[in-house]
Amino acid sequence: MEEGQRPLAIETISFEEAAEALRKTRIFAGANLDELHGVGRVERIGAPAGSVISEPGSPATFYFVVLKGETRAERVDADGSRTVVGAAHTGEGFGEAPLLSGKIQMQFLVTAIKDSEFIRFTDEQFWQILCVCPQVRAVILGDMALRLQAYQVEALHRQKLVSLGTLAAGLMHELHNPGSAAKRAASQLRENLMRLQQLSLRNSSRMKTPEQLECLRGLLEHTLSGCRLAAMSSLEQADAEEEMGEWLAGAGVENAYTIAPVLVGMGFDRQELDCAKDFFDTASFSDALNWLEALVSSVSLVCAIEDSITRISDLAMAVKKFAYDEKSPARELDVHDSLQSTLIILGHKLRIKQLQVEKHFEASPSTIFTRGSALSQVWTNLIDNAADASPAGGQIEVATWTEPEPGWLAVSITDHGSGIPADVLPRMFEPFFTTKPQGSGTGLGLDIVHRIVTQKFGGKIDVETAPGKTKFIVRLPLQSGNEAEAQKNRIKVVH
Repeated sequence: MEEGQRPLAIETISFEEAAEALRKTRIFAGANLDELHGVGRVERIGAPAGSVISEPGSPATFYFVVLKGETRAERVDADGSRTVVGAAHTGEGFGEAPLLSGKIQMQFLVTAIKDSEFIRFTDEQFWQILCVCPQVRAVILGDMALRLQAYQVEALHRQKLVSLGTLAAGLMHELHNPGSAAKRAASQLRENLMRLQQLSLRNSSRMKTPEQLECLRGLLEHTLSGCRLAAMSSLEQADAEEEMGEWLAGAGVENAYTIAPVLVGMGFDRQELDCAKDFFDTASFSDALNWLEALVSSVSLVCAIEDSITRISDLAMAVKKFAYDEKSPARELDVHDSLQSTLIILGHKLRIKQLQVEKHFEASPSTIFTRGSALSQVWTNLIDNAADASPAGGQIEVATWTEPEPGWLAVSITDHGSGIPADVLPRMFEPFFTTKPQGSGTGLGLDIVHRIVTQKFGGKIDVETAPGKTKFIVRLPLQSGNEAEAQKNRIKVVH
């Protein structure tokens, strides 16, 4: 009992003493109370306003009839908040629901709203009344049905609120990465445009020959041809960047090794740049290549912004489809392109921690036939978690391969952090569970990954973890025929 709360006044009386007051209630009106002579003695309770009649967890062994006053039943949530689930007024009863449903404990907090008076029956007396008095039985069972219906409506409403909260939190989690990437790219694009303007002014002071103009036109057309290029493995990309850097340095190009990765990333090779070397002198060639790098970098940033906004638009469309249960058209999706796009989106975060990404794209075919469009969310969450787990200057491996039997396309993402603790493993995929500091994680990332892989794509997830290494392996069916087998939704954890 809370401090300052007035206690209940309880006295034991015979049923005959209570009969006159009970006849005035809706429950016992019209009943032949002579049939209940065996009920014996009952309790009359006086409850001041604000007093507690029963609490969650107390034994569910009584049925109450309100002679006067009013009570309220509330569900007490884990955070201490309360939700009203029912009330009982003068002439009504309460407490039948736990008795009839076999509950041994009360689920709700019941308090007196006004100064009230009750007759309290024990569970034995309650069952005796139901057995021998059909009029009372009909009223009580009717009250039970109405109360259960109200509980179901309230529970359904509560579940909708939980689902809405989960959806909103997940949407905010997913919007953060592409939104931040677009903001960073826009900021860097502004700097690029200023540098590009300076280089353009410098180049415009020199007259161009027809051959030089034709060469620049070809390079410009290549640069503006589009954003989608074939993804290369880490070894192929490193070799191409090194070869390009050495060639540019040998030709006297300023910032040769800074320019090389940008040009390789846009698909340029030495042969395409030969025209500039042949038709420009050394100083002009260096300026032309730096101008080209600034233009290529700007186009890449525009592509990153476009990709980020597309991701945001796809998320908005996904919410619409979730709400209206629409079906996406079946299509082929290249997993290598999806991974490469995600690495670009998260490139800034990887650079801040000086993380190297080793790519081994060996899956053939690398496309899956699917109605889903949420793979980028899977890669974003897994690579983002790998980046968080990795020490500064560390390495992340992204690998793909195909497994002919039973026909899986597999993707692994490996970090070399401290590993996943044994007590965390069973809860990894629980929504809102996180080991990150407060404010640093929503606890929804791996829950989103699991639901998308297993439910949307019919795939499965394996986790291998040990101190110094954690590998998440996502397997996706190459053909939709594998979905039946994949519906087992297995998660294997290897220590």
